[in-house]
Parts: sequence; structure tokens; C-alpha cells
Amino acid sequence: MAKSSTAAKKSGQIHIGIGGWTFAPWRGVFYPEKWPQAKELEYAASKLTSIEINGTYYGSQKPESFRKWAREVPDGFVFSVKGPRFATNRRVLAEAGDSIKHFYNTGVLELGDRLGPVLWQFAPTKKFDETDFGKFLELLPREMDGRTLRHVVEVRHDSFRAPAFIALLRQFGIPVVFAEHATYPAIADVVGDFVYARLQKGNDELKTCYPPKQLDAWAKRLQLWAAGGEPDDLPRVDSGKSEKKPRDVFAYVIHEGKVRAPAGAMELIERVK
Repeated sequence: MAKSSTAAKKSGQIHIGIGGWTFAPWRGVFYPEKWPQAKELEYAASKLTSIEINGTYYGSQKPESFRKWAREVPDGFVFSVKGPRFATNRRVLAEAGDSIKHFYNTGVLELGDRLGPVLWQFAPTKKFDETDFGKFLELLPREMDGRTLRHVVEVRHDSFRAPAFIALLRQFGIPVVFAEHATYPAIADVVGDFVYARLQKGNDELKTCYPPKQLDAWAKRLQLWAAGGEPDDLPRVDSGKSEKKPRDVFAYVIHEGKVRAPAGAMELIERVK
């Protein structure tokens, strides 16, 4: 939902969604019975405000696909796009340049103003190496075809719980994903001009995915981030706080079973209106 110019100065946009839109168990649960599969993205985008595209992690997409997806969602809807595993699942990250270039050459920018952050996800076995990780961040393009590009990294090894990692991110202005997960490190340090959260503790036995109290708590955190604050109940690595300024927020309800993920996302959307 568009905000007035006055409100926009006080708070960033909050985008909430799920990972992907093609998932058979959602048919008849999230998607209406007998809803055409070709129109699933259109339906999902009418109920959510963002979707994380996962297919780009596994292989190249075509420019026509990005254009088609952009056409099927309403104004104000934003995709996040997962960067290719060929760039992140390598021993020497400094050698990822060709994979990153190829990724952008596949037509990602065809999403136009529907393109949000690119998520670079690292394996749980990947340990923090300050020099090599810094070389990777240097490879990420900050601008292309006259438009600013946003990047966020998802690290899943405890060695990244280090002040040197946060300092490196601040040097480049690139945020780290806040992961609500049973085993991955939870790093809530705010870096850059947006916040990216992946909520991965949903319960498919609950119609709303999360209990109401947890949904209320997450809605408040998302609103606090958007207003430039930092939740006191989430763990940070560095004791210092970031500059207080409005930030866009991207939050995705993603858990192993994921049947109730759309319901959880819609509950959050209602709470942050």
C-alpha cells in the first residue's frame, strides 16, 4: 500500500511474503479449489506484498520469464531474487565474478521496479573468512543500467557472529539476513538502508502459521525496523546501534512444511497496515 509523502519520511515500506508460489500443497489451502496453475502468481500477488524467487538459486531463468512475472503482479509489489548457488557455494568467493555477471545477464533487471533485493545465500558449512568474504562483497554490482541494486547476504555458520563481519558489512552497506531458525545464527545487527528477515519457525498445525502473540510481536518488530529502530529482544553481534533512519523491510514466512506460510504472511500484512 502506498504511503503518503509525509508518512514515507517517517517509515520505510514493509514488504511481506513467502518463498516461491508454485507448491502443490497450497492448492485448495491457499489457492482456491481448481484455480488455474498459470494464474497462481497473479493470485498470490493479490494477497501478499512480496515473494522471494528461489528458482534463480538453482539455475538460470530467461528474460521473458522475468518480464512475465513483472506483468503478473500489481504496482507496489516487489520480488526479492535469490542469487545463484554457483556464486556462493565455492571455496574461494573471490572467484565468483563470472557467476555474478552471468546472473545479471540472464535478465534480472527485466523485473523493472518490481525488483527488490538480491539474496546471496551461503551454505551452513561456509565459515567466515574476512578477506575472502570482503572480496565477494566487492564483486556485487552497486548500479546497473542507471539503477541502484540492493544486496543482502544470508550466512548460516556461527563463525559469522563476529564484530569483524558486521564491520565488513557496514563498509559496503550490505545487510545480513535476520534468520529466525532453529540452528542458523540469528544476527539482528542493522546495516544499510533496508532490513531482511526470514521467519522459519512456522507451524503447519496452526491455521495462522504462528500463534497470535508471536504474530503481534513480529508485526511490532517489522514496524520498529521500518521506523528506523532496532528490536531489543533480538540478538546483535556488535554492541553499537545503527543510525536511526527509515528503512524498507522485507519479511518472508518460510518454514520446512510451508503449507501455512501464506496464511502467516497474510496475518502479518493485516497487522502492519
